[in-house]
Amino acid sequence: MELIVIIALVVAAVTLRRQNTRLAALERDVAGLRALLSGGEPVAAAVADEPAAEAAASPVEDVVADDAEADTAGPWAAAARTAGEEAEVQAVAAPAGAPAPAPKRDLETALGTRWAVWVGGLALALGGVFLVRYSIEAGIFGPRVRLAGAALFGLALAAAGEVARRRGFRAPAAGVAGAYVPAILTAAATFTLFSAVYAAHGIYGFIGPAAAFTLLAAIALATMALSLLHGQALAGLGLLGSYATPVLVSSEAPAVWTLFSYLALVLAAAVAVASLRRWRFLSGAAFLGAGLWSLAYLGTSFGMDAAPVAVLNGLGIAVLAGLWLARAGEGERRPDPASLIAAFFLFVVTTFLARGIGGVPLGGGYWAAGLLAAALAAAAWRERAAPLLHAAGLAMLFVAGHAILGGRIDIDVLYGDLLFDGVWLQPGGDPFLPWSLALGGLLLAAGVAVARLVVPAEPGRAAAWAFWAAAVPLWVVATAWLSLGDLNVDWRFAAGGLAIAAILAVAAELVGRAEMPAQTGGRAVSCLVAGAAAALCYALLAGFGPVLTTVLTGLAAALPAAATRLRAWPALGWASAGFAAVVLARIGVDPTVAGRDFLSATPVLNALTPGYLVPAAAAAYAAWQLARTTGGRPRLAMEAFSALFALVGAAMLVRHAMNGGVIDAGEPSLAEQSIYSLIMIGGGAILLALDRRAPSPVFRNGSIVLGVLSLLAVVPAHLGRMNPLFTNEPTGTIPVFNLLLLAYLLPAVAMAALAWRAHGRRPRWYVAGLACGAVALAFAWVSLSIRRLFHGEFIGAWKGIGAVETYTYSAAWLVLGVAVLVAGLRFGSRGLRLGSAALVVLAVAKVFLYDMRELEGVLRALSFMGLGAVLIGIGMFYQRMLPASRADAAGQA
Repeated sequence: MELIVIIALVVAAVTLRRQNTRLAALERDVAGLRALLSGGEPVAAAVADEPAAEAAASPVEDVVADDAEADTAGPWAAAARTAGEEAEVQAVAAPAGAPAPAPKRDLETALGTRWAVWVGGLALALGGVFLVRYSIEAGIFGPRVRLAGAALFGLALAAAGEVARRRGFRAPAAGVAGAYVPAILTAAATFTLFSAVYAAHGIYGFIGPAAAFTLLAAIALATMALSLLHGQALAGLGLLGSYATPVLVSSEAPAVWTLFSYLALVLAAAVAVASLRRWRFLSGAAFLGAGLWSLAYLGTSFGMDAAPVAVLNGLGIAVLAGLWLARAGEGERRPDPASLIAAFFLFVVTTFLARGIGGVPLGGGYWAAGLLAAALAAAAWRERAAPLLHAAGLAMLFVAGHAILGGRIDIDVLYGDLLFDGVWLQPGGDPFLPWSLALGGLLLAAGVAVARLVVPAEPGRAAAWAFWAAAVPLWVVATAWLSLGDLNVDWRFAAGGLAIAAILAVAAELVGRAEMPAQTGGRAVSCLVAGAAAALCYALLAGFGPVLTTVLTGLAAALPAAATRLRAWPALGWASAGFAAVVLARIGVDPTVAGRDFLSATPVLNALTPGYLVPAAAAAYAAWQLARTTGGRPRLAMEAFSALFALVGAAMLVRHAMNGGVIDAGEPSLAEQSIYSLIMIGGGAILLALDRRAPSPVFRNGSIVLGVLSLLAVVPAHLGRMNPLFTNEPTGTIPVFNLLLLAYLLPAVAMAALAWRAHGRRPRWYVAGLACGAVALAFAWVSLSIRRLFHGEFIGAWKGIGAVETYTYSAAWLVLGVAVLVAGLRFGSRGLRLGSAALVVLAVAKVFLYDMRELEGVLRALSFMGLGAVLIGIGMFYQRMLPASRADAAGQA
């Protein structure tokens, strides 16, 4: 250590010598420039560098060198400059708005002007320590003399720093304000005096805890006071010493109130000093130290008096709003570190006090409630105290939710059932609930009032208050219902939800009237509308059973849409979509609406009909109303919800009827799947018709999606795994009107009709796909009907095929191919024509590859004769039709 100090002193001496030479040259240049200025000649831009450098090196500028929002005007700045120097600075100041050139730093400047001073100050402090160490080792002086010498040395350093400041010391070059010599000397004095007092108490025991505490606190606070003259670094040193003093001085009978009174004094003093100079680092460090002391006390003295911690944090809120934020400038950066740190510890301390031990609040809960109320008051007073608002809101949500969600809760899905397994943390009550309800009501009233007051000028701040005014009261009531109420039907809590919904709806109107321009439905109004909608959903859930909850929530989707006739707020449309989303989630959890064990087995007349179709009708009305008022994406969402509820409801009713009132996860039969396919095809046709009447992306894309889904359902199900040819499923005893009609002919007709309606209105690939699907279903119906004619109700492929049946297939396929070709030419459908070609090619392949080998005699001859006649007729037909179609196309072109 001694070697390091010696090297540093040598380097300092060499570099200071060189800097003195450079300083003399700079002074000569400045004298010449002043002579030119007094003669009236133009002064180069370099002249302005001297006052800029002097201003940067002044003691007052030094203390705020690392803060862009420094305030250099004041009595301390005036004391640091002489009147003549101020006049010179004004005479050669650069033009307004001209950017000051950034000083160029090099290694030589850093070594000579900054590091030398820092190391010198450290050397002085260590010199005092080494002197004491030497006296101890040599036995020259006794402990009292050594401590007195150290104290005198510290006082001498402080006096030297003050003398240097009073003589107008300035850094010799620009960019080295951090090496302000008076501040370094004062810091060394603080270190020396702190060490002397601590040694007198902790090592030798010459003074008691009270005297040591008083002296250390006085040194630390005096250091912070001197930082007004010497800079923020000295203030940080004083703050560190202030917060470290209680750790250095121990007592067998600690006085908690004395400790926290001292911490409150330190916090207030530090924030006051930081406010005068706008030192962001010092203010944040002050709140950080107070918060850490609060957590240390709560962590080590759990269950003791909570009042000291509450008082300290309450004072922190007061000095934050009354001192620090009161002097904040418009140009200061956001977010403010002090506000963020204070908000964080507010959240931690209040949740700690409110939950206490085993859910029992410390101090009856009123300390936590008082801190939260104080935070709300500060946030309402100061716009920059918004972090306190968010911290208070989060703390209220956490405290209320912790009462029910603090235990272990496992959620399992087993055989379609949603199972909850766990233990509530507070079964039957929450001791902090009265305070939570009171704070929720306070935040509701204050949030609406502040939002209405500030929304014209500060819409973002109004939105924050509106959000917490809606979220916290509803969450508190909902958690109280979960812990205290009847989870089936409880009108007490449902009435609370309705009251909150009504208050928020009225508040939205009041805030909307205060907007500029009025009734624009900004973010604050949107938050209140969303809160009112959520509160109404909660009230319906708490006050009604599963069926009425689903139906009434679906009906509620129409209310915001109807309100758009009076107020064109964008949030109203999204509120309707939110109600519909809740219904979707509700039936997603329980598709039976009433519960599997309580669903009636009567077809149609059961809970499924109102549970699905009433929300579908309400969503359809909402979409219709929104299309005439606000429009936009909420209208499209409601159109989609309406179509989805209707289609799913129809499918559920079919499932219910086809399975004797039982809805499970079993695979459907071919008849049931056929109805689902018809529903999808019909849904596509309905959306196509709606799109023609009221064009909408939802209708347009929805019709395409349903058409594609119907094709994807038909190919693997009807033609594949559920085909009676493979499953040998009974097709029915009645000819024609049997399972084959439902599974193949009706879907073929429906798909062909959809392709015809979509022709020219949907993409060609979509129309062609539907046409080919219709041809495939018709082909399957004809083929399976022929097999049923020969084999009866059961048509499994294992039964084989006879000669007459083989010939019948060939003839029927050719007739079907011709019929499809005629339909394709009649309706101008290329898909149908391609389907007919596929049928004819299939018939040709069958005749030449199968019939020639399997048939004999007259049947073989008739098969080839019929094929030849049909092919020739098709060729003649095409020869006459194609030129005419090409001529028509050329004429239209």
